[in-house]
Amino acid sequence: MAAVWAAAFPVVSSLGPHRVWGASACVGYLCAAVAVLSWRSLGRAVSVWIAGIGAVLVPLVVLVLTGGAQSEVGVVERAGLLTVRQGTPYLADPQAVVEVTPYLPGMALFGLPGAVVADGWEPLRNLGDARLWCAAAFLGCLWAAGRVLGGRGTGQLVGAALIASPVVALPLAVSGVDLPLTGLLCLALALAARHRPVAAGLALALACSLKWTAWPALAVVAALLAHRAGLGAALRGTGVAVAGTVLAVLPSALLTPGPLVEQVFAFPTGRGEWETPAASPLPGRLLADLGPFGWYAAMTLLAAGGVAVAVSLWVRPPAGLVPAADRLAVGLCTAFLLAPAGRFGYLALPVLLSVWARLAEAPSRVAPARSRVVAAGSAARPVLVGGDR
Repeated sequence: MAAVWAAAFPVVSSLGPHRVWGASACVGYLCAAVAVLSWRSLGRAVSVWIAGIGAVLVPLVVLVLTGGAQSEVGVVERAGLLTVRQGTPYLADPQAVVEVTPYLPGMALFGLPGAVVADGWEPLRNLGDARLWCAAAFLGCLWAAGRVLGGRGTGQLVGAALIASPVVALPLAVSGVDLPLTGLLCLALALAARHRPVAAGLALALACSLKWTAWPALAVVAALLAHRAGLGAALRGTGVAVAGTVLAVLPSALLTPGPLVEQVFAFPTGRGEWETPAASPLPGRLLADLGPFGWYAAMTLLAAGGVAVAVSLWVRPPAGLVPAADRLAVGLCTAFLLAPAGRFGYLALPVLLSVWARLAEAPSRVAPARSRVVAAGSAARPVLVGGDR
């Protein structure tokens, strides 16, 4: 299935990086399928690594070396350079849509390495590619989330399979800007599920300073903390998240308030000076295309969906990692489907949240067979008393 999905990109996509990824990933997935059928003992492990090489490593290296990327990679790198030069990632008067920065100031962090090596040796400049640092942040967050969950969850093989899957491999190779956000949300949910409100709030603050699409996670994490650790923990976690987000955004808000509002909020919702390229035919976009009435209808439905999710959190708060991830995924899907502008690719974020949560919790639900046998044997063993041996 993955090979068929990848094979469609060189045929139907008009984006060069997508075609490169599709060709390489298709070969990788096909070779992985052959490995599974050929080696019974090592087939799964070999196939995962082959898929990872074909779908992640090869296209990423090729695209980094040739400069092929989606436009947002250049936007993030420019944001880092502008932050170094003027203290804010926003141009006061953008002359083209590619000069708009539709992200909150925290995203500029992934452009800082590129700003540092911008005038350096060519191979060294490749190390400043924002995708590499986005991928490192994503993988680091997943590793940290696994540690928070007590070392359970996604093992090496399962984790590698998740990364090699199209839902991660494609954005990692061609763009990557949504991956740090996803990783931080996974980490925040894991910390909240383990009753660590301050750490969860810090992870949320980082996520919420990247893109405002992370803000619905505040309500979900607060509901999870309130259910698992009490109202006080929920208030502490939320307070840290809000305060951290404000501190991260405040300098740019003071230096360039107009460009921040225009580029971060008006532009993605289709109300800015420049038309957003995020124009997949999702319900909200189709409504917005009908004119002002359609735009207001889409925003009304979007607000109603948000209220419905908020009510569900109040009436039935999530009791664990999986229901919390599912509730956040539902909220994000609602937002992406009903927003006046969006891409099909945005839906990968909620899918990844739900899949990761199930992989992370699955091993902890059922004890291994050997453990159950040992436990049963221990329970059935008679207690020795006196001089019995």
